[in-house]
Amino acid sequence: MHLDPLAILTAFGLIFLAELPDKTMFASLAMGTRMRPLYVWFGTSSAFIVHVAIAVGAGSLIGLLPDWIVKLVSASLFAFGAFMLLRSGGGDDGDEDGAAKTVTGFWPVYSTAFMAVFISEWGDLTQITTANLAASDGTWSTAIGAAAALMSVSALALLAGRFIAKRVPLKTVQRIGGLCMLGLAIWTLVEIFTG
Repeated sequence: MHLDPLAILTAFGLIFLAELPDKTMFASLAMGTRMRPLYVWFGTSSAFIVHVAIAVGAGSLIGLLPDWIVKLVSASLFAFGAFMLLRSGGGDDGDEDGAAKTVTGFWPVYSTAFMAVFISEWGDLTQITTANLAASDGTWSTAIGAAAALMSVSALALLAGRFIAKRVPLKTVQRIGGLCMLGLAIWTLVEIFTG
């Protein structure tokens, strides 16, 4: 196994910049305000590692998946997330404690974050870029750089979410997060018909 530091840095830089404005970053931010950030990070990071492995190992197979089906499932997950956030953000103060307890524990948070990222990242620009870089710059170097970039963007989003959650009331954060998730669901549906 040969690791090329330049290839690792190239993959990190390209993937980090491509993922920064991506919908997954905003989904991570929204989940991080509602759920335990470290658990969300483990879930998103695991999903990213799986996607990197798939991209470097079988990048050409991604193109075989029907794009509209992947986007429809992704839009459904974002819509469900929006529903959950908006529903829990609309009660009175007595409901806030109960709503905060609805998504707790490592496995529920981990699996929610994992599935949200795992499904929404299929055929994403970063996955395609990773597959292309692996073909030209080497599998292991690309995998390390891409995984580190994706995990860094997720951590950045979660830190921003935690900062916001400490300064803004939980109900407001949930409503904004729900509206962002709803926007992502609509955006993904629009991509089906315009792509």
